[in-house]
Amino acid sequence: MTAAIEFKNVSRVFGDVRAVDDVSFSIEPGEFFAMLGPSGSGKTSSLRLIAGFDAPTAGQVLLDGTDVSAVPPYERNVNTVFQDYALFPHMTVAENVDYGPRVRGVGAAERAARAQEMLELVQLGELGERRPAQLSGGQRQRVALARALINHPRVLLLDEPLGALDLKLREEMQIELKSLQRRLGITFVYVTHDQGEALSMADRVAVFNKGKIEQLAAPRDLYARPRTAFVARFVGSANVADAALARAISGIDHAFAVRAENILVRDERAAAPEGISAAGEVLAVQFHGAVSRWQVKLDAGGTWSALVAEDDARALNGLAVGSRVRLAWPRESALPLTDSPGAA
Repeated sequence: MTAAIEFKNVSRVFGDVRAVDDVSFSIEPGEFFAMLGPSGSGKTSSLRLIAGFDAPTAGQVLLDGTDVSAVPPYERNVNTVFQDYALFPHMTVAENVDYGPRVRGVGAAERAARAQEMLELVQLGELGERRPAQLSGGQRQRVALARALINHPRVLLLDEPLGALDLKLREEMQIELKSLQRRLGITFVYVTHDQGEALSMADRVAVFNKGKIEQLAAPRDLYARPRTAFVARFVGSANVADAALARAISGIDHAFAVRAENILVRDERAAAPEGISAAGEVLAVQFHGAVSRWQVKLDAGGTWSALVAEDDARALNGLAVGSRVRLAWPRESALPLTDSPGAA
């Protein structure tokens, strides 16, 4: 099967900055593909290369097997949804949605029918005559989606589309976006710095760092088997031991990561549980509702975190900032890494 999108050794250089650095990957037709990473990691630059807003300095960008590296945006069968919605404030919702067909010369009756169909799809069928200013943030985002989908693109590009929404609405929109993508079968390419969005919606996630892809995998594989210290820290909450610290506390001769939720906190005076353990001093205890985050400065070096469920926290009654504790975890929870902490 021909890939919907393929990067072949793609680079994009701005002066001394390699925004995208010799990146290769492919996205299957109908896949929900997320590009995850911090600001400046190369994810948005890669999206712009797919959209045609920018051209690669080296390498090839292919859509459906065709090199489109020099093809302008309006000749690519892709559409983009932006974080700021980019709606026309002087137009009604329906006029915003049918803008694409209007530019292409589609007749008024067909435009209206297609716009209404798209508004029904995003559950805004009754709001066609309103202006964008009369809508909530979530409704404006749905209008932007309807406008991007009305020309039936092969690929929909979404650049931080939920970034302006509050947490509850963002979570609701994640469910709606995934449901919409499944119904339409369109390839979605989703750019975000929010690991929760990427893990909850995507079929596969590419983690970007310094213009390169650190790891590309399904969400569960990415979380359970991070390859690098950067991925372990950026995806979920993980503590990383370089090779020296690993030898000091466990006898393991390579860097490893331990998820914060897999660490037990015990009074240092209690018998050490089986597995690996390390002693230290409590620096902070932060309450987060169902769990508390314990920050512990290890005697062997570094500050580690443990997530303690409230039911388990009762057993730690009397321990507080300044207390001596022992962190412990099963040996199988030490996830091997291919680099040292902080490496790119």
